[in-house]
Amino acid sequence: MNTRLCAIAILLLGFAVPGFAAETAKDWPQWRGPDRDGKSSATGLISNWEDQQPKLLWMGEGLGAGYASVSIVGDDLYTTGNFDDGQAVVAFDLNSKKVAWKKILTDKVPRHGYEGSRCTPTVDGDDLYVVMSEGTVARLNRKSGDVVWKRNLQEEYGASLPTWGFAESPLIDGDRLICGAGSSKALLVCLDKKTGKEIWVTPRGDAELGDQGKDEAGYSSTLVCNAAGRKQYVKLIGRGLIGVDANTGELLWSYNAVANGTANIPDPIIDGDYIFASTGYQTGAGLVHIQNKGGKIVAEEVYFLDSKTFQNHHGGMVKVGDYIYAGTKHNAGFPICVEMKTGKVQWGGDFRPEGKGSAAILFADGNIIYRYQSGILALVEANPKEYVLKGTLTPEYQERESWAHPVIVDGKLYLREQDKLMCYDLRR
Repeated sequence: MNTRLCAIAILLLGFAVPGFAAETAKDWPQWRGPDRDGKSSATGLISNWEDQQPKLLWMGEGLGAGYASVSIVGDDLYTTGNFDDGQAVVAFDLNSKKVAWKKILTDKVPRHGYEGSRCTPTVDGDDLYVVMSEGTVARLNRKSGDVVWKRNLQEEYGASLPTWGFAESPLIDGDRLICGAGSSKALLVCLDKKTGKEIWVTPRGDAELGDQGKDEAGYSSTLVCNAAGRKQYVKLIGRGLIGVDANTGELLWSYNAVANGTANIPDPIIDGDYIFASTGYQTGAGLVHIQNKGGKIVAEEVYFLDSKTFQNHHGGMVKVGDYIYAGTKHNAGFPICVEMKTGKVQWGGDFRPEGKGSAAILFADGNIIYRYQSGILALVEANPKEYVLKGTLTPEYQERESWAHPVIVDGKLYLREQDKLMCYDLRR
């Protein structure tokens, strides 16, 4: 009888798995995670690094030179990197801890500031999508590395090569791939993900995008938004924040105040009808309210924070509850917490961090992980009332600027450092 009851219990547990899977997702299929928001659903992680240091499980190599983060599906990890003969997409087998395949997509190594890859591949079923730093957009078979199609943003859409190269990780939405060109011909480009054929582009036309910034793609990635009852794609381009109709590609609105003439980098944060965006280079941050006024979609500024109050250079921002956590000050990564709806600073922005340089951040299990340019990682409680540091970690290996965003999958922390990959155990 007991055996039979156990069998029934196991069967019932099996039926419960679909609802449970969303909470224990083990895949990180694209830039900044399943929802492109820098938040992991992992639980049961080490809660204080002072009491228990994450253990290095292994270190691999063969990723090439670059600052791209990694995407992980099952036992396959993907990234991009520079090699002697060009820029490539790399597949890494997490079982063997070795490179499974490498596919060069450029004729030569792209030349721009801080040479190296930027794009975190986007995994969609059996496919892999990338934007290389010289503007090549491509679809590959993720198991073999075979190229199905590829196009080029500079050659076909008149895109200017950003000073530090194209840095976008393409958005896959249904049957479409969306990325930015930032040119007068195409602010955004929408392609059929299977064939690579153009579905629509967003021409600049007569739109007044503002005087700040410059005509280029910027360095952020495109996000899906349903503000004001209209599905749209949102991206921070060279001229600031834009919203584009998802069905037609029509430019719906723009917000120029957060643009600067050097580099617009962080992905915006979307919360319903509100969008928060920030850039560095002494620019600042702003919150806009997207509204439908008589059939016209408009973006109205709610508030603007000057650069002394909040500016995210790069490394990104995460929203937990009603609050935004990030690093502020240009290329400094001073930890800060801001209430999104009011712009009120809850804490931080005025004390030095544990590491140096900008901080790439990630939320997991109640804490924020700050990975500083100098390599050091800090664990900070996601607590809007006070700054609570819960320990630091000095990685086994550090070569250059540690700009690749950290990733957590199945209780493990993955840190890409140029050609090398480190895997740490975060499980209690």
